[in-house]
Amino acid sequence: MLHSAPLWLALATTAYAQFGIEHTQYGTSPPVYPSPNITGTGWEAALEKAKAFVAQLTLEEKTFMVTGSSGPCVGNIAPIPRLNFSGLCLQDGPLAIRQAVLASVFPAGITAAASWDRDLVKQRGVQMAEEFKGKGSHVILGPVVGPLGREPFGGRNWEGFSPDAYLSGVLVEETVLGIQSTGVQACTKHYIGNEQEIQRNPSTVNGTEVEAISSNIDDKTMHETYLWPFANAVKAGTASLMCSYNRINGSYGCQNSKTLNGLLKDELGFQGYVMSDWGAVHTGYAGIEAGLDMNMPGGISFTGGASSSFWGGNISTAVTNGSLAIERVDDMILRVMTPYYHLGQDVGFPVVDESTVPLSFFSRADWKYNYTLGPMVDVRAQHSKLIRELGAAGTVLLKNVNNTLPLKEPKNIGVFGNDAADLTSGQYSLSISSGLASGDYDIGTLAAGGGSGTGRFTYIIPPLDAIKTRGQSYGALVQYITDNVAIAAGGLSSLSPTPLDACIVFLKSWASEGDDRTTLIAEWNSTVVVEAVASNCANTIVVLHGASPNVLPWKDNANVTAILAAHFPGQETGNSIVDVLWGDVNPSGRLPYTIANNETDYDLRIVNSTELVESTNPNAWQDDFKEGNVIDYKEFDAANKSVAYEFGFGLSYTTFELSDLQIKSAVSNPSRVPSSSAKVIPGGNEELWQTLVTVCATVKNTGAVNGAAVPQLYVSFPSEAGDKTVRSLRGFDKVMLAAGEAATVEFPLMRRDISYWDVTGQTWRLPSSSIGVDVGFSSRDLKLNGELTV
Repeated sequence: MLHSAPLWLALATTAYAQFGIEHTQYGTSPPVYPSPNITGTGWEAALEKAKAFVAQLTLEEKTFMVTGSSGPCVGNIAPIPRLNFSGLCLQDGPLAIRQAVLASVFPAGITAAASWDRDLVKQRGVQMAEEFKGKGSHVILGPVVGPLGREPFGGRNWEGFSPDAYLSGVLVEETVLGIQSTGVQACTKHYIGNEQEIQRNPSTVNGTEVEAISSNIDDKTMHETYLWPFANAVKAGTASLMCSYNRINGSYGCQNSKTLNGLLKDELGFQGYVMSDWGAVHTGYAGIEAGLDMNMPGGISFTGGASSSFWGGNISTAVTNGSLAIERVDDMILRVMTPYYHLGQDVGFPVVDESTVPLSFFSRADWKYNYTLGPMVDVRAQHSKLIRELGAAGTVLLKNVNNTLPLKEPKNIGVFGNDAADLTSGQYSLSISSGLASGDYDIGTLAAGGGSGTGRFTYIIPPLDAIKTRGQSYGALVQYITDNVAIAAGGLSSLSPTPLDACIVFLKSWASEGDDRTTLIAEWNSTVVVEAVASNCANTIVVLHGASPNVLPWKDNANVTAILAAHFPGQETGNSIVDVLWGDVNPSGRLPYTIANNETDYDLRIVNSTELVESTNPNAWQDDFKEGNVIDYKEFDAANKSVAYEFGFGLSYTTFELSDLQIKSAVSNPSRVPSSSAKVIPGGNEELWQTLVTVCATVKNTGAVNGAAVPQLYVSFPSEAGDKTVRSLRGFDKVMLAAGEAATVEFPLMRRDISYWDVTGQTWRLPSSSIGVDVGFSSRDLKLNGELTV
């Protein structure tokens, strides 16, 4: 058992009582020490190699095995030539190797989630990692399940998958498996409670340093929602986790011993290393004792403070004076090197590609003698095929009046909106400040968001170009206006007087690291643009790109006959949407979030106000997660509130039906809690991953078109679970069916899926009462109902 810390360490994890703050802490993070040592579960042979490596290191070399140094990549662990160790190259990000040229920009996490397709998501992980490896990057700084998406206004939600913990868990697991199958390390981020961008880092107000926002999360909510997908990532073997900028229950995420030592390394059995976000380290050995294993990027401040890594040579000093045990340092390096050997990165790994260098945080003069760079390599292979397919698969058809879609070779097509056009301000959006404020993102399609989660486009297929190509293939006239200002001012008069057969309006919603969204309505005068086009065209089709969810004030306009949420599809964006519009692909995307009727229907949880921004109270920024697990569809269900389009919803060009619900127990009379003597494997107690029940149903394509159905299983816990949620997703499948074809789908339910977190017993507990089971096509379209008792 891990034990509590002495007082001198416990003070580092408590709220700032010395400032006299009156805020009553909602969640707590009791100190948990020492940091558990790696056991090598699943990586035993690699651990032995790592031990042999560590045994040869000097103390100075050890300090820089865990401290970022100058180099050509976003993050670097320096080479040790005498041991034939060429160092580690860490690169952004979750949808592309951000800095590189001749590399692909894949669909964002939100698009992957909207596909509800395990196989495509895994292949996305594989192909992204192949490109990282080809460019010499050992570590992908991704995938993302933090932010989870508690708040729809969150600026980085699009980098991750879904506010539903189960869906995000499944997809992050597939992504990690895909990435690491290529020999590249996944760094799952941002751990944990990183649910807004505003005040994610400390700020200075009138000379006083104000601490970063504290996400105050109770134990039950932490386990059942925010920790859930990270457990899947650990189960999949993620090499690394990145701790977040924010505080958690008063303690910074990269020095919170409860979340790092207690939850991650002990309860979940994590065998890899915890890496800091860039500049997220605010302490020296106290962070090391709390469970942090690697300080990135080393020597650079992103918060306005002194340029210091806190680590480096300070680790040698701490070891020498006895305040830090060398055994802890050794364990940090073992955690870094074991996945390195497990994934075979010590044998024939490509050198860093010269093309990734220009945007390194470090001057080339600082590192040019330590690295030999390779030539620029084109790593794209045939990845555009998957990108195009996933972009279409992640497009959700929300409205389709009188079978407006698929289009049937309309002869006179109008294309409208600034999102239809080619990029006009460059092919790269690194800035983490608002793109709207800079004015750089007006005309040009939006296929990826901004900040460290973006990518550099080698090429992009804008919707207008793809529609021109398709229309011209059968002799159609394609007219277009991509200036929203002109459209809003009545600029449609420039069109040919010939009546338009179909008008396709492209809207976009910007989002970037560094700030949160201020509206859920697409920007650039979108409502006026839609209404202007619809008033002149009885067949108006609206396509939304960018951050989601968006509310749709024009959705009930009689002339708006079809609506598609196309998210961030990556470089093949135009081809992907044309495939859906013309019916080459039957849409099968489903919403991984809820679309409300109005912005005000969501409970606003972004913490921000003029008073807070101007406050010199060091501990002013507090965010209590009092809603618990009740976010997104669970929020609307608990309040019995109507929505525009519910979680899991999506239309098709065919129809499906469900029948024959069967519930089969795989284990008779299981214990209420997992055995305390069971082995803790990566992901937690091994019994949590045992299938206890299997639910089966038959799904049939009752239409005339081949298509993919996405049956979904939801469970409803009895009152003893102490949860306010009405139902929770616990299974889904994507099934391709020919017209008239039927298939049986199976939903295996593991112990974890049908247990609740018992705060008193500190364990997962099966309820003694029956659990409701619903199978349907969305969270509110539930066709089959039953109960299970375990």
